[in-house]
Amino acid sequence: MLEIKNLSYSYHNNPVLDDINIHVSEGEIVSIVGSSGVGKSTLFNIIAGIEKLQTGTIEIKDSQDFLGKVSYMLQKDLLLQHKTIVDNVALPLIIRGTNRKSAREKSLKLLKQFNLDDYADKYPSQLSGGMRQRVALLRTYMLEEKLFLLDEAFSALDAITKNQLHNWYKEVHKDLGLTTLLITHDIEEAITLSHRIYILKNKPGQIVKEIKIVLDPKQDVDIQKLKYKKEILNILEI
Repeated sequence: MLEIKNLSYSYHNNPVLDDINIHVSEGEIVSIVGSSGVGKSTLFNIIAGIEKLQTGTIEIKDSQDFLGKVSYMLQKDLLLQHKTIVDNVALPLIIRGTNRKSAREKSLKLLKQFNLDDYADKYPSQLSGGMRQRVALLRTYMLEEKLFLLDEAFSALDAITKNQLHNWYKEVHKDLGLTTLLITHDIEEAITLSHRIYILKNKPGQIVKEIKIVLDPKQDVDIQKLKYKKEILNILEI
């Protein structure tokens, strides 16, 4: 679904990313973990077309014509306060030229699929942070690009809400046939959600390790997660 080869990037002659090589297969959730300032958001902005690709290649679905081929979601939900939930979800379709009635019908069907139709006529201010983020994720899906870039999309939530949303997102990811690349500071979040994790480190940022996450449900999952967390922390601290 996504393949990046030999990507490097500089800002005003200051190297930010150095020889990035990553791939995300269809149906995967892959995380990029690293400390602040190593270029995670810059990498996402390049994939999304916000920053210009300087060196290297990006392919989405085996095409180097990657611009506009992703659905990008930030930490803030950015829901429009004056619009109802169903109209917020419908907005990407309307912007692309779908008539309002059809867009609302499709949005209501999606909300109903994930048991959110009771909130269709409410406004963002009437929803909790976790519920707003669910709505924002469904609105992102309406961009109709099944490669999701999630930029710290769960970081503003409390621990309990975040855990609930992680479980919900894995369900959405499977049911809607998504592919996800996630950047996060939260190592436990990356382990919980991901099939694989890339460790981005140094300045300029480099991929220093790829870790495949395999959790055996027959064994103590928390202990397994702790082992992965220690491994990642050791790599980041070296």
